[in-house]
Formats: sequence, C-alpha cells, structure tokens
Amino acid sequence: MSMVQGCDASVLLNSPTKTAEKDARPNAGSLRGFLEIDQIKAALEAECPGIVSCADILALAARDATVKVGGQSWSLDLGRKDGKVSIASDADERLPSPFSTYDQLVQNFAAVGLTQEEMVILSGGHTIGKSSCGAVQSRLYNFNGVAGLTDPSIDTSLAKQLKKKCPENDLGSTLSMDSTKNTFDHLYFKAVLNNKGLSQSDANLLTNPVGKELVTRYSKAGSSFSSDFAAAMTKMSNIQGSSDGEVRRVCSVINQ
Repeated sequence: MSMVQGCDASVLLNSPTKTAEKDARPNAGSLRGFLEIDQIKAALEAECPGIVSCADILALAARDATVKVGGQSWSLDLGRKDGKVSIASDADERLPSPFSTYDQLVQNFAAVGLTQEEMVILSGGHTIGKSSCGAVQSRLYNFNGVAGLTDPSIDTSLAKQLKKKCPENDLGSTLSMDSTKNTFDHLYFKAVLNNKGLSQSDANLLTNPVGKELVTRYSKAGSSFSSDFAAAMTKMSNIQGSSDGEVRRVCSVINQ
C-alpha cells in the first residue's frame, strides 16, 4: 500500500498474528485480489525467477484491472523492490479512514506528496470499490454519538437500503461503493453529489469548495475523470518504498 510504506507491496505480507497491513481496520474485509497476485507471481517465478518484484506486479495489476473494467491506461516505470515490514498500526495511522473529515483526507494525501485535487480524483477509485457495514454503521444508527440518529445528510432512500443490508451491529458484511460496481465510470461522483456517498469521508468531499467543484465536474459523463485518474495513479505509483528491499519469491512472505 503506497500510502503506508511506499510502493513496496508491504500490503501483501501475511502475519501469523494478524498484525500486518492487510489486517488493519481500513483494509480488513475490503481488499481483494491476493490470489490473483499469487498466481501471477508463481507464473513469473517459473519463467524468470527473482526478477519481477511483487511491488511491480501490484502496480501493473492495478493499472490493468482498471483498464479491464473501462478505465484509461497509464505508463509505469518498473524496478520497485519489495519491503520487509508490514504493520497494521502503521496502516491504521496513515491510511485515510472512512470517517475522515475533508481536512484529514487532504493531510493523509499530502503526507505522501499528493495534492488536494489528486485526493478527490483518487477517491473516484471507489467506483469499483468495496466497503463494509462497519464503515457506515455510525451514519445509520449512532450519528454524532446520538443513539438511533441517522446522518441527516444521507439520502433517505439510500439510508433505508443500507439499514436492510447492514442491521445494527453488523460490521462485516460487504458493500459495493458504486451502483455499477464492476465498471469504471463517473457514477461514484454522481452518487456523492446526490448525497448517496457510502462513507462519511465520501460525503465529506462536498464540505469543501474545491472538493465540491471537482465532484460536480467529474459527476458528468464525458469529463476528464478517467485521464486525470490515470495521471494521479502514475504519480502515486512512484511513491518511494524502502531502500532495503528485495524481490520476494512468494508475495505473502519475506525471503528466508
């Protein structure tokens, strides 16, 4: 995960005590594709052992998966190394939370050299995103700490749908973040603009004039969202990882 240790595939590492990045609150239950990464790595190791890092595989897979569901491609420099450290608490601290305010989101992205505008653009990746009921419970049943109160900013029909999918205290069930869940398109931004953003952090994109202007712009079919997303992903893919890296033989474990 590039916003934690840099682009070093630290998010792929397993921990027997469930204390790696993939086990952190923002990641648990929402990340997927680990099996596919392992299959790609195994095929590459059979052909050219020790050459292609898991970090490069992850960067390429993110791009190609985006293209497969309708997004635009982007150029990638290769040669990343795989990190040796993966700590859940680092991810909890550095990754954007579904409860983040707009200013907190800006700070999270700025910490790795990404701008406010790029934060909003990259939030558009939620067009093919998954979340969990735990990310929306406080909006549905306990808004601002008031028992039984539903966030008044959330669309009423969406709140009713979410309450059916996420009964009170159901934290683990999975939710799609966009009505066209397997298509890369502008409808995530359209949903946010219509108060149908899933998480509090999605809704908070409208609380800042810059965020609201960008959400409005990208909510329209034919906007520059796809190309702007590709440019932001190119920049994010170049966030530096550890200088003490390796090329893992298996993506989920450090070389022994």
